[in-house]
Amino acid sequence: MLASEGRGISDAVLGRVIELARESGASVHVLSIARVHGVAFGLPNPGLLPTKREWDEQRELVRKAVARLRRKGIEADGHVLGARNAAKHILAKAATEGCDAIVMGADPDRNRVTGNMMWTQEPQRVRRRAKLPVYLVPDPSSS
Repeated sequence: MLASEGRGISDAVLGRVIELARESGASVHVLSIARVHGVAFGLPNPGLLPTKREWDEQRELVRKAVARLRRKGIEADGHVLGARNAAKHILAKAATEGCDAIVMGADPDRNRVTGNMMWTQEPQRVRRRAKLPVYLVPDPSSS
């Protein structure tokens, strides 16, 4: 599985996915998360849901990644989910799809106290909770 918590999918991440898929002859499921920003008083609030533009951006990320994988001769499909807890949904989707590994772009690790409050540390949360291999590829745009 190629997963994103909403960040762009870099060439380095796609390269790693292509390498792993070719080694094992596997197909790739691409998943991106459109961020739900929370709830208000315990109830869903439309103002906190992803906007149409945010949904469209995530769909375009997935479409481009799937198209590129297919051009490289790798069977691929994908979709976008809206979620407040990206790690939970990525791991659940990996389980239902029967994935052998997850590849994600990631910022450098932060300490758990500050990192736990940052959306950009979602790949590290996926890695900590996963029962399958998770490959975090450094995101060149992060410092």
